Amino acid sequence: MEKSAHIEHEHYDAEASKVGMWLFIFTELLLFGGLFIIYSVYRFMNPDAFHLAAEELDTFIGALNTVLLLISSMTIAMATTSLQKNNKLHTLLLSTVTVILGLVFLVNKYFEWGIKFSHGIWPGSPHMMETMSQGEILFFGLYFIMTGLHALHIIIGLVIIAVAMVRVNKGTVHANRAALLENAGLYWHLVDVIWIFLFPLFYLIT
Repeated sequence: MEKSAHIEHEHYDAEASKVGMWLFIFTELLLFGGLFIIYSVYRFMNPDAFHLAAEELDTFIGALNTVLLLISSMTIAMATTSLQKNNKLHTLLLSTVTVILGLVFLVNKYFEWGIKFSHGIWPGSPHMMETMSQGEILFFGLYFIMTGLHALHIIIGLVIIAVAMVRVNKGTVHANRAALLENAGLYWHLVDVIWIFLFPLFYLIT
């Protein structure tokens, strides 16, 4: 048993793990970068329609979610620092705060989407087809695709952080073996950065 644990420790490569995460983050940036380009092209072609459609969104909720993610990025960074200082309790507390903030973000997004659905606004809805211009339909199509994809990334990030928390609690992730939590933090920062672009594009468009 001790031998297998020793072998596992020998094969642990934090740098390789971080490089792998950075490569993954790069592919994610390419994905959203492509969507941002598509959005920019359609916005250039339909400026008035995009402005009119954006008025249907709740800027307060968008701003609140931005604040939540900014704070959560701070707490996950503090959790990583606490782990590096061998402060297990603070690591778990700060990670828990991060998870709670992420869940509140998702709840806000759920209600925001629910309001749109109650107004007959969703991709392919009869209401949109009958009352909205092509530009407005494009706006909401991109809105649901991009914010939905971002919400999926939030869920994935929360799962990764939860797994890291379990392993921190068990002691298999610690100051000398912190790559899992560090990578979870990197991924969470990616989620934050993506939202920083999504918020002004959809909610503050003029």
